[in-house]
Amino acid sequence: MQRKGARAFSGHSYGHTGHHHGGGGNHYSRLKPVELDPLSEYGLPSKGEKRLLSPKVQESYYSKIAERYLAFCTEAGDKDNLQKQFARLAVADTTPSSSASSPVISVPPSPLTSAPPTALPLPTPTSLPTGSFPDITFIATDNSKEQDQSGSLPSILSALRKLREALVATQRRDPFTIQVYLFAIRLGILAKSFESYYPALLYLLRSVHPFSNLTSVELAECVSYLVLDTACRRQDLAGAFKLRKEYKLKDKKVDAVLKALVGDNYVLWWRVKRGVDGYRVKLMEFADGDVKRRTLMAMGRAYLSLPREFLESQMEESWEGLRSKYGVGWELGGEKGEKVVIRKVGRG
Repeated sequence: MQRKGARAFSGHSYGHTGHHHGGGGNHYSRLKPVELDPLSEYGLPSKGEKRLLSPKVQESYYSKIAERYLAFCTEAGDKDNLQKQFARLAVADTTPSSSASSPVISVPPSPLTSAPPTALPLPTPTSLPTGSFPDITFIATDNSKEQDQSGSLPSILSALRKLREALVATQRRDPFTIQVYLFAIRLGILAKSFESYYPALLYLLRSVHPFSNLTSVELAECVSYLVLDTACRRQDLAGAFKLRKEYKLKDKKVDAVLKALVGDNYVLWWRVKRGVDGYRVKLMEFADGDVKRRTLMAMGRAYLSLPREFLESQMEESWEGLRSKYGVGWELGGEKGEKVVIRKVGRG
C-alpha cells in the first residue's frame, strides 16, 4: 500500500511537471513587463551617471519632467487639492502657522511659465526663450477627485536635481539652463523645499547670469526671492539689505516686507502678505511664527482684553491653536467665551 501510494504520488508529480514544461512559453509570455518610471531612469551625475551629460538627453529628460508636472496638476483637479499636495511636501519649519489659515491663493502659479508672477498667482503663459521647450500652466478639471499624489512631487524635485547636476557638470549656460533653473526655483518655493530652490537661486545668479544674461524681469524675480528667503527663512536682515543693494533691486513689496520685519509692524506684514503672489507668500510663511509671537507680546502689553473673534482673525489662528502653538496663557471671558481676558484689574 505504501509503494502504491508512492507511485501514484510520483505519477501525479511527473504529470504536473510535463504539463508545466509544455505550457512554459505561454506561462512566461503572460507576465507583465516591468514598468520603469521615466524620471527614475537616470541616476545622479555626481554618483557616476554619464548619460545625462548629453545635451539632447537633457532636453528630452526635461520634457518628461514637464509632462509629469502637467499630469500632476491635471490629476489634482482643483486648487484646494493642489494646495494640499504642496502642503504635504512642505518641510517642517519653525513657523506654527497652519496651511488652512494662510492667505487664500486663487490658483498656485505654474513654475513652468517663463513669465514672472504678477499680483495674481496665475501667470500668463508665454513662449520660452528657445521656442522648443514646454510652457505649461495649471489646468483645472471639472471632474476633480481627491487623490494622494504626494509621491509625484518628490520624484519631480529629485529629477530636477539630477538635471541640474548634469547642467553644472557640462557647464551649460544657455537659455535652456535658465528655463530649467527657473522651473526648479519656482517649484521648490511652492513646495517650501529650500534644499531645492536655494542652491538653484545661487547658481543661477552667480554662475549662469554672468554668461547668459537673465532678462531684467527674471533677474528681479530671482533676486526678490533670494532677499525674501534671506530675511524670512534665514532671519538675516542685514544680509537681505546687503543683497538688495548689491543687485540694485527696486521692489516696493520686498521693501515693505523688510520694513515690517525691522519695525515689528504686523499690520504692514499682513497687508503685504495679502497683496503678493503665491511664491512670495510661501517665502513669507517662514517668518510667520516670529511675527505672530511678537504681535501677541505687543497685544499683551497694550490691551486688558480683546474680542475673541478679532484676535483669531488678526492672528489667522483659532483660540485652541494660539494656546497650543504659542503658549498663550490668557483666559476666555463673557457668557459664551466671546472675550479674551489678557490682564485682570484688581479693585483697590
